[in-house]
Amino acid sequence: MKAIGYTQASPISAPEALIELDIEKPQIGSRDLLIEVKGISVNPVDVKVRISQEMGPEPGTSKVIGYDAAGIVREVGSEVRLFKVGDEVFYAGDITRQGTNAEFHAVDERIVGKKPSSLDFAEAAGMPLTSITAWELLFDSLGLKEGEGTGESILIIGGAGGVGSILIQLAKKLTGLTVIATASRPDTVEWVQQMGADHVINHRESLVDQMQALGIAPKYVASLNGTEEHLPAIIELIQPRGHIALIDDPETLDATALKPKSLSLRWEFMFARSMFQTDDIEQQHRLLDRISELLDDKTLVSTVTANLGSLTAENLKQAHALQESSRVIGKNVLGGIEA
Repeated sequence: MKAIGYTQASPISAPEALIELDIEKPQIGSRDLLIEVKGISVNPVDVKVRISQEMGPEPGTSKVIGYDAAGIVREVGSEVRLFKVGDEVFYAGDITRQGTNAEFHAVDERIVGKKPSSLDFAEAAGMPLTSITAWELLFDSLGLKEGEGTGESILIIGGAGGVGSILIQLAKKLTGLTVIATASRPDTVEWVQQMGADHVINHRESLVDQMQALGIAPKYVASLNGTEEHLPAIIELIQPRGHIALIDDPETLDATALKPKSLSLRWEFMFARSMFQTDDIEQQHRLLDRISELLDDKTLVSTVTANLGSLTAENLKQAHALQESSRVIGKNVLGGIEA
């Protein structure tokens, strides 16, 4: 089958960064689905894996990455019970397995959801990874329940990215929280306001001064990027006994500074359930089905801002380059590989 991948970790400007491959169609396990991929999207994790020497392919081999996908079930494993051949699905895959940048992809049915009928395949592919991350961050890491949060607030640092865009919506639609999001450019400020943020502040200026000017001390902080830079300000502006969740990878983080306010700190990593085959892995199936319903009934809106065309090496390189620029608003998506 056709796929887009690489044989060595390279900067995106290198000709070999992403190339066309001809590889074997994946074999499925007992709980797996074989998906004909009709749409994919690119996330920061795609870039991190592609440039990593440690996570690169073994010499003489190739690697196919990509995590978000939407497509059609073409085969089912012997113990599959949630889906049947012909079902349209969307999901975020498993970082330990072959990726979605291919004609066909094998995935555990327990991390797959029903595709939103109101979205085409490419647009649907833009939603799973960020939706799972935002949902788990809000309801698992920060410990909120749907309907809670009235009278409290959440600060979302990095509100215009893929995770921030859906996190703002989930917090506004499913909790009573007041949402403060950060953005630094006119276009990103406008975007987070469209997503539903009650207030917008600039993460390139003093977060403490801006929050004090609003008269708000948040109980919850979602730090989606720049945590190492922003942590001292977060600790100063958050309420005592508040909760912090992050998704990025600070080189250093002094957790002892959280002690005086008795703050909690949690990482969110949406691949943990599939990597470790946790007892509650099927939660991601139920979560995605709920996201699909919320998109179809217009409670949530798509965060996709650009479709870059069919899945080719050239178009995928463009998507990676845009992701590396740190200027992507919402999500970029591509269609499947054309026959």
